[in-house]
Amino acid sequence: MLDQLQKETFAYFLNESNLENGLIRDRTKKDCPASIAATGLALASYPVAVERGFIPRAAAVERTLTTLRFFWNSPQGPAADTTGYKGFYYHFLDMRTGRRTWQCELSTVDSAFLLAGALAAGMYFTDDRPDENEIRRLANALYQRADWQWAQDGGATITHGWNPESGFLKYRWEGYDEALLLYILALGSPTHPLPKSSYSAWASTYKWEHCCGQHYLYAGPLFTHQLSHVWVDFRSIQDAFMRKKRIDYFENSRRATYAQQQYAIDNPLKFEGYARQCWGLTAGDGPGPATIKVNGIERQFFGYVGRGVPYGPDDGTIAPWAVAASLPFAPEIVLPALDYYIREIKLTKRNPYGFKASFNATYPEKLGNPHGWVSPCHCGLNQGPVILMIENYRTGLLWQLMRTCPYIASGLRRGGFGGGWLGPRSKASVTCQPDKDKRIK
Repeated sequence: MLDQLQKETFAYFLNESNLENGLIRDRTKKDCPASIAATGLALASYPVAVERGFIPRAAAVERTLTTLRFFWNSPQGPAADTTGYKGFYYHFLDMRTGRRTWQCELSTVDSAFLLAGALAAGMYFTDDRPDENEIRRLANALYQRADWQWAQDGGATITHGWNPESGFLKYRWEGYDEALLLYILALGSPTHPLPKSSYSAWASTYKWEHCCGQHYLYAGPLFTHQLSHVWVDFRSIQDAFMRKKRIDYFENSRRATYAQQQYAIDNPLKFEGYARQCWGLTAGDGPGPATIKVNGIERQFFGYVGRGVPYGPDDGTIAPWAVAASLPFAPEIVLPALDYYIREIKLTKRNPYGFKASFNATYPEKLGNPHGWVSPCHCGLNQGPVILMIENYRTGLLWQLMRTCPYIASGLRRGGFGGGWLGPRSKASVTCQPDKDKRIK
């Protein structure tokens, strides 16, 4: 089941891409632009695909190199029609030209996912060949170009982003969320590092709660407990906050996963389908916006929104991909759920890329599916965590690669992490450092 799910899901990156620049489409929708986060997840997925035999190594090298060359050579500057600025990139890019589209923001966190994917590729493609040497040099150059201090805009924490029309966005990365990876990368930069105080300022906004039978560092949508873990193995390493709580971020995500299942078992809003083997609320598509009376109850359905446990929003929409991405944390409850989604209600049947974004058994429009509304789209941001977290569960491939990246180790240590694989016997490799005589000009 896991073999097939990984292979089908990876097909998204094979087919929803531009082979001329390496960009990955945000979702399977006509004329949809590229997502830089999805592109970063594709870069991290190519090593898995090589190891699993989904793609030849030479083809993965070619795709990776095309992508990294594009981002290194694409226009950077304050103008409104560039690809990026200050080493960061716009959230959505035109699939053909690679320039900003939809007047979107220069996204700090999505840029972090892109750069993490580049570093993962650099850690995997280590043969002494011209093409793989270039992958490593470009990955380092792209990462070192990002000006994390600029992204603070004079504040303690990092802003969500910037746009050329009005400057920095008013929102900052505060409170526990997917920005954990962002701060680790920003702290580890050898060129524009954040001060240690920035991480402390971010962590000071955490909220520890008791929800659905679990005591844990709260974040509602499931994806926030997963995306940083795609790259970083948080088992047995702790920062100051987690040392005080006597757990680690991996255990925290395990508790959040169990809270999700318990919420579905309790089903306080009495939606159809919620059960011990059917759960998973996260950010994603929904059947709305609409307000409809269903079985005598007026229900409000949402479109794309960050659904969460236990405070909502909740409209009966479940995301199977997000359950798959929790596999390393709680396989004992994730595997039965995946079996239910795939074998019992056949949510991957006739789908080209594994799970679509979400489904809703309560919404009255069935659209030909006996189990309710199903999103018409596959989304690139969903596909990567499925591939990568299944692999981390099975072999730990990406975790092992990123353990040896000195930027990750440095960022963790500067954030106050210690113990486990960061202990004195665990020394990060220097293989992802660029050759001194071959630096990118």
